[in-house]
Amino acid sequence: MSDPFPFSAIVGQDEMKLAMIVSAVDQTIGGVLVFGDRGTGKSTAVRGLAALLPPMQVVAGARYNCDPDRDMAFCLEECDPPLKDGVPKTRKMAVPVVDLPLGATEDRVVGALDLERALSSGEKAFEPGLLARAHRGFLYIDEVNLLDDHLVDLLLDVAASGENVVEREGLSIRHPARFVLIGSGNPEEGELRPQLLDRFGLSVEVTTPTDLETRIEVVRRRDAFERDPAGFAKKWKRRDSTLRGKIKRARERLDGLDVPVATLERAATLCMSLGTDGLRGELTLIKAARALAAFEADEEIGDGHLRRVAPLALRHRLRRDPLDDAGSTVRVQRAIDEMFA
Repeated sequence: MSDPFPFSAIVGQDEMKLAMIVSAVDQTIGGVLVFGDRGTGKSTAVRGLAALLPPMQVVAGARYNCDPDRDMAFCLEECDPPLKDGVPKTRKMAVPVVDLPLGATEDRVVGALDLERALSSGEKAFEPGLLARAHRGFLYIDEVNLLDDHLVDLLLDVAASGENVVEREGLSIRHPARFVLIGSGNPEEGELRPQLLDRFGLSVEVTTPTDLETRIEVVRRRDAFERDPAGFAKKWKRRDSTLRGKIKRARERLDGLDVPVATLERAATLCMSLGTDGLRGELTLIKAARALAAFEADEEIGDGHLRRVAPLALRHRLRRDPLDDAGSTVRVQRAIDEMFA
């Protein structure tokens, strides 16, 4: 596998990088939807961030990236991990990034009967799918707006429950499937189903850089990386290490940050003024603001954090207003300016 482009070396696209960092700090936010032009670094950022994150501890021999702290009961029953003094062995592994192709079958995604073992030994065994591989990592869907409806329904169920349930061909299995869902696409090729759109915690709009200096720098760095990936990665290793440390410390302090009542009121008032459906907007907004405060080592969550994450958390949750021609980003920014004037 080729070396990923260093996350710290990505030029511009600050909003996209912020959204991915916030989602990495708090993986319960719900992932990131990135809509915009082709060739703007969407998949590059996902793979760069995954390579940047601290390695995760997994149960040795487990086929589902089992978490020693949360998945041990399931792992002992289903994976038969090797033991040492009666305790399952563990190991470290890189955070996985799993691509979900548009043409993938349902069996490929959720898993199915292991035909080879069934034919050779007559044993009914489960062959894990992409959801099992993505557990505790990233599930990346390029052109997510073109995904088949039956796969969309499947992802909705798994994203809501954190589990993948397979009942077919005499098999009955339920395994953990908690992942950060990253979707990207070009809005000119079709819209995303509202049910799936609402499941993404954050939404980002990316565009091709229009200033000459930025475009030159993007090309210069990419060319340097392709000519000497190892040398380029070494040059940016220190900055990536610094960012990795900040993310790790942010995760550790996340649960210790309380949300002031005034911040809750601000978040709820902002969502009410924009007419967002349900309460997922407020919940995501608060989680994202907390994650940003933890990342920046701030002692409490304030208006500055809300202002920065509100467009990410709310722009994809607005109803269309036939009397307002402004786009969702403009409407959110307008509401923010009015509230925090």
